[in-house]
Amino acid sequence: MIIIMNNDVTDEQIARVVDRLKGMGAGVNVSRGVERTVIGALGDESKIDKEALDALPGVEDVIRVMKPYKIVARSYHSADTVIDIKGVKLGGKQIQVISGPCSVETQAQMDQSAAAVAAAGCRLMRGGAFKPRTSPYAFQGAGVEGLEMFRKAADRHNLPIVTELMDVRQVEAFQEYDVDVIQIGTRNMQNFDLLKEVGRMRKPVILKRGMSATISEWLMAAEYIAAGGNHNIIFCERGIRTFETAYRNVLDVTAIPVLKKETHLPVIVDPSHAGGKAWMVPALSRAAIAAGADGLLVEAHPLPCEAWCDADQALSPEELAELMGSLRAVAQAIGRDL
Repeated sequence: MIIIMNNDVTDEQIARVVDRLKGMGAGVNVSRGVERTVIGALGDESKIDKEALDALPGVEDVIRVMKPYKIVARSYHSADTVIDIKGVKLGGKQIQVISGPCSVETQAQMDQSAAAVAAAGCRLMRGGAFKPRTSPYAFQGAGVEGLEMFRKAADRHNLPIVTELMDVRQVEAFQEYDVDVIQIGTRNMQNFDLLKEVGRMRKPVILKRGMSATISEWLMAAEYIAAGGNHNIIFCERGIRTFETAYRNVLDVTAIPVLKKETHLPVIVDPSHAGGKAWMVPALSRAAIAAGADGLLVEAHPLPCEAWCDADQALSPEELAELMGSLRAVAQAIGRDL
């Protein structure tokens, strides 16, 4: 950590900063330049109170040298982390496509969905039993009954399941139905009590980016999970909110290589929520894979026009199969497998 002092700083003010740093257990190095005095704090930055230093007289700025996130940082673990989900590897050379409907509706719908997902070559299945909706009058999901339908349909095709956890009170149901991957949605990215709860679990967690979250805020949210002992974290870029209204969200493709540089954890992309229209999904999917994403979260429905939730962005079984074919070509072009 570096503390930059004001131009007119006094020896007394410098001494006060030095004493405060020593009281925090830090070593101190004072560098007096022609125009500025800079104090270097040596030691564990996590034990140094930045705000307390900012408030001291004579201090102009306090700059952290180390990143505030530790466990999820690439510097903590240089090799790419590969997460094993019931034998399905996410991360590394192989790209995974997780597909299924936005919401669990009926047993017949889930049975048809699971068959289509497996037939297309996807190895994991998604589906929402509990649904966060903008309108309180919209379909909120089938709840625990939905988990049961989902589990039954996916097990017929040996597909691990991915579904969203919205509340700590739902944890028991998730454990009862042995949900394989817990999804934390965009609205809950900074629900710190929920993040701490999944941090105590040992299930893989897909952490979606908040609608207006910076990369740093997203990484710090993941650090909450990792700090609890659960290091099986998967980042999911799902588009961010900007001024643009031509599509649902802006897919931040730039976030993929940035995250790959900052963290060792897998990164996937949700092109369905980014574009908001089924016709956009193939192009966004190919762009994500080309940019280095480890997987995709794609919505598909047996009859998209009859979907109870997000019908406009769901692919049909035929469209999903066609997408998988085009993605294989992109994956092979960059030396990866699908």
